Amino acid sequence: MVLFLVHLVNPTQYRFEHLATQLKWRLQEGRGEAVYQIGVEDNGLLVGLTEADMKASLKTLKRMAEKVGADIALLREREVDYDSDKTTRKIAEVLVRKVPDDQQFLDLRVAVLGNVDSGKSTLLGVLTQGELDNGRGRARLNLFRHLHEIQTGRTSSISFEILGFNSKGEVVNYSESRTAEEICESSSKMITFIDLAGHHKYLKTTIFGLTSYCPDFAMLVVSANKGIAGTTREHLGLAMALKVPIFIVVSKVDLCSHGTVERTVRQLERVLKQPGCNKVPMVVSSPDDAVTAAQQFTQSACVTPIFTLSNVSGESLDRLKVFLNILPPLSNSKEQEELMQQLTEFQVDEIYSVPDVGTVVGGTLYSGVCREGERLVVGPTDEGRFLRLKVGSIQRNRSACRVLRAGQAATLALGNFDRSFLRKGMVMVSPKMNPTICCQFEAAIVLLFHAKTFRRGSQVTIHVGNVRQTATVQYLHGKDELRTGERAVVRFHFIKHPEYLRLGAKLLFREGVTKGIGHMFLVCTAVISRHRSFFKYVKNGLSAPLIY
Repeated sequence: MVLFLVHLVNPTQYRFEHLATQLKWRLQEGRGEAVYQIGVEDNGLLVGLTEADMKASLKTLKRMAEKVGADIALLREREVDYDSDKTTRKIAEVLVRKVPDDQQFLDLRVAVLGNVDSGKSTLLGVLTQGELDNGRGRARLNLFRHLHEIQTGRTSSISFEILGFNSKGEVVNYSESRTAEEICESSSKMITFIDLAGHHKYLKTTIFGLTSYCPDFAMLVVSANKGIAGTTREHLGLAMALKVPIFIVVSKVDLCSHGTVERTVRQLERVLKQPGCNKVPMVVSSPDDAVTAAQQFTQSACVTPIFTLSNVSGESLDRLKVFLNILPPLSNSKEQEELMQQLTEFQVDEIYSVPDVGTVVGGTLYSGVCREGERLVVGPTDEGRFLRLKVGSIQRNRSACRVLRAGQAATLALGNFDRSFLRKGMVMVSPKMNPTICCQFEAAIVLLFHAKTFRRGSQVTIHVGNVRQTATVQYLHGKDELRTGERAVVRFHFIKHPEYLRLGAKLLFREGVTKGIGHMFLVCTAVISRHRSFFKYVKNGLSAPLIY
């Protein structure tokens, strides 16, 4: 949220209190941060202030911030011409951010996409560890989860890395903090990177990461010496299909000449400007550009910032850090409050067995508020049932947390609850919700690509949120078959077990080279028979039975 102020020189006590109250409301609206432009009128006219007035205004703004429990950081300052006045006048942009309290830091999730060997994990290692790479991938070693990933240097699973910024806009990472808990305690803003696989054979894992973990933004990493290669176009298309705002990082600029880097950037600009993308590329060549890019990125869905950097020399790495520091959230506090007023719904994305803790599930709280000791129901099982359970402890970004709010990702300890009853794709919801499940559903889709024709009997893998299951096409409304680029309303039938689905949810399906997108249109009538139990599901679903 950007606010305009002409000056703040020696305000009266009444004016000061009014400005402090306004700042408190702005911080609440911006979920803990706001940007002030000093020396600019409400209509956007650049008036500027003298050096003395600017110092006085910044001092007043600092007092206002301290009153509401916040800090300020000067983002940029520049001279302006106003009425041919020979006196030097300046305008300034100042970031105001709340000091962290009770672990309620602003958390943004960034999915990391790009072709294999483009430098995704290395870039995350450099950002989160605070040390440059040695040119042979040393920085990425701490990010890998499996032995074969270390041996091949290729990510095959989904991993999470955190980068914090304190109230003054300074980077908080593992270079100064030994644990994730220390990073969380020192940070007012947290960037959670979702490191996804680049190899085509792990595409289903990448799609699951994009659909299930609800990233706020996507960072597409492109190697400067290889350009747009392999899965780069596919990952770009997936992010755009799911309407995830995307920015691009061109890495490995130390390996090639300036001309090669320019050629890769021009190649990216051509792709982004094509009719299918309709993006406006913005090359970030200075810290000032990074500030502008961060502000325009969330205001316009068309703007796509492009960074060029090196993980070995550290060239232009600070521009990316400035961008991430200022990057505002997509949703405001009002939308957040509306989600928190709804009943609890937690998506189960990961399942673990932890010694001395028991069963642990990881995922994202879609709506409501979840507290330690809360009683929920989890399902649906293969028989269409929901099982009762109790939430033990909660951890967010590897540190203890008592309350989980809508939109936040966390792990929940379930004690001695039998892990065999759980699977990815389930949901944990409030018993008051009366959860609805289905085996059949209808979706309005567009077929992005198919080598032949898409018709009744075709089988595809459906991705809806954290749900991933094979489904059969039962019929197409008004058509016998679909070809690339065509649209239709299609009825799908899950082949294995019922799922919990929300109307209007984004849908992505694939099978080999076949790909399509759409949204949930109708949860249909279905009858399921399992272990002598029969459940009838009416239009838009039926409440699932509970096991006590």
